[in-house]
Amino acid sequence: MFIFKKWLVCVLLLPLFVLAEPDVQLAKVYSDDTQIQDYLVSEKYDGIRGIWTGSELLTRQGNVINAPSWFTEKLPPVWLDGELWSKRNDFAYIMSTVSKQVPIDSEWRNIYYMVFDAPDKARLFTFYERYQRYTAIVTDLNLPHVLPVEQFSVNTTDELNKLLSSYTDKGAEGLMLQRKLARFESGRTDNLLKLKPHMDAEAEVVEILKGSGKYQDVMGSLVVKMPSGLRFKIGTGFTDAERENPPKVGEIITYKYHGFTERGVPRFASYMRIRDTHF
Repeated sequence: MFIFKKWLVCVLLLPLFVLAEPDVQLAKVYSDDTQIQDYLVSEKYDGIRGIWTGSELLTRQGNVINAPSWFTEKLPPVWLDGELWSKRNDFAYIMSTVSKQVPIDSEWRNIYYMVFDAPDKARLFTFYERYQRYTAIVTDLNLPHVLPVEQFSVNTTDELNKLLSSYTDKGAEGLMLQRKLARFESGRTDNLLKLKPHMDAEAEVVEILKGSGKYQDVMGSLVVKMPSGLRFKIGTGFTDAERENPPKVGEIITYKYHGFTERGVPRFASYMRIRDTHF
């Protein structure tokens, strides 16, 4: 009887400890056959995804983001989607700041909540309507750390490429394209596209190779395995600190590349970061 009661208590309490993943839109990669006129375009912010449910700030995996109380206390009781971001080429700082269990106030003072969507499950707004909605909501908040992401209309591929170059030349990661008339749809669809001057992917570290020359006492390159099973080396993109303390075997890393060789190996692969499964 005691065992049954203990089991029943565990079952009743279990939902309190299970975090469901929030509904989020995920992007596919831009392709040349995209009808550009159907989309709104914005900068792609290289930060940490933050979903405000109306009462708490979550990662896209459903984990609580421990922001200071002042950061969220005036956010409205509506669903917002955005990116926690500081400045271009500052991902390591953003990750370090946002991932702490106990937030450091001085670090969060450099973080902005860049809002790019405000879906409403009760009303099926198009993205163009949601753009107007989140812009009005954020503007009314008048909070210096909460900003609406600006959207642009682009009519030709040439215009899009020029816009991409103008942003990436200033250090931006790339562009995002949102289908104007699309209703909110959770998961990965072509309603949301990402466009970057390079492609990126993930691979598992299977071996750490010692360096030579100036890197003789540290890591020289990683042998990684793609989901297909194909293995290849990545030897560039690392800081000196990362070479001294490289990703561990079994960890998943993100790398960037420019197309594939005839053998299917990512061309000019360069290390970006370790994937944090928490986010």
